[in-house]
Amino acid sequence: MAKVHKTQTELVLQLSAWEKLGGLHSNPTADVDSLVCVTSAQNPWSKEVLRGIRAPGTGIPYVILLGSMRYSGGKDFTAIYGRGPVDIYEFSSGEFKRWIVSKK
Repeated sequence: MAKVHKTQTELVLQLSAWEKLGGLHSNPTADVDSLVCVTSAQNPWSKEVLRGIRAPGTGIPYVILLGSMRYSGGKDFTAIYGRGPVDIYEFSSGEFKRWIVSKK
């Protein structure tokens, strides 16, 4: 399961080998200074949480959503498993606007 690790200067979303394969992406990284906020959501499959279309990655509705979600304002990285709660990391700059990661 994907986990966020913090160093002094950056955040790393640590993916397993299977997650890298399913998400078609290596471990996303972001500067600590670009982190705007971290929020939680109980329903990760709602339209309030998810934006755009998955491309590339793996998706089975309500089971797994792994990879990039692209929309007109940018893109998000998702690692969502099942219907449980997620943490949403929002960034002011970097490759992804948000990381949406399932909690354990």
